[in-house]
Amino acid sequence: MSPSHREPPNPEIATALERVADLLEAQDASPFRVGAYRRAAAAIRIHPEPLVATFERGGVEALEALPTIGPTIAAHIAELTRSGGLTLLDRLEGEVSPERLLATVAGIGPELARRIHEELGIETLEELELAAHDGRLEAVAGFGPRRVRAVREQLETILGRSARQRARRRDHTDALRRGMLPRPDVGTILAVDADYRDRAAHGTLRRIAPRRFNPEHRAWLPILHDERAGWHFTALFSNTARAHELGRTDDWVVLFYERNGDAGQCTVVTETRGPLRGQRVVRGREAEDRSSGAATAPRGGPASAETR
Repeated sequence: MSPSHREPPNPEIATALERVADLLEAQDASPFRVGAYRRAAAAIRIHPEPLVATFERGGVEALEALPTIGPTIAAHIAELTRSGGLTLLDRLEGEVSPERLLATVAGIGPELARRIHEELGIETLEELELAAHDGRLEAVAGFGPRRVRAVREQLETILGRSARQRARRRDHTDALRRGMLPRPDVGTILAVDADYRDRAAHGTLRRIAPRRFNPEHRAWLPILHDERAGWHFTALFSNTARAHELGRTDDWVVLFYERNGDAGQCTVVTETRGPLRGQRVVRGREAEDRSSGAATAPRGGPASAETR
């Protein structure tokens, strides 16, 4: 938690969740999902104890025990409590900057956040935690053993405050290392990607005005909310500096997914080399694409720019 962070009172947390519900509704998400955020916000407004105190006392488990608060919304409340911001809200409003999230960790300023994202491809605090443990972070210019150790300690504070939470974080890190965290199968991801690109091409999706690389504040970025195999998906074209540099803002699709508190993201691209050239693949899971036969041909044929 940064020194300047002010822990939000319950009405602010409720307002943030109501804003999420409003944006989800405007972007054609399922009424059930919209209703879940509104019910949670209403319960939080009348809850007699500050949720900050609830979280401090019992962690995410204590939040989940409250009426109408499931694992996913509990995780959002924990994020609001520890940082004052909500990544989901930023995403729905068109602000999807990994650098901004990484810079919330004490000792990581904007320049170091940019290096981490560009050199290691890290986009979440969980991925940063793994890199801080497996040696990759220390290879980034500006990071020595002392700073990496400080980052690990910060992330332990941010991602898990109680002894039980710290044990869960260790299990989470181990699962990250072994590739065992729950995540959608490749076939489901590619199906969402195909639907998103098809509907974007036909102009049937809501469009938002991203804050990054959009000085005219134009609503150009299509957004899709979908539910498949028990997962909630949000899909958007990549609005990163690299995507703009290579002209891939109409090819690279970033998918965010969550289910029962398990969340993550991935990027689907058109492969430009090797046996999968011209096919849609999930970055980092190309072997699964090949073995499952789930890779699909892109709209409009193979891409010409390098995707890595």
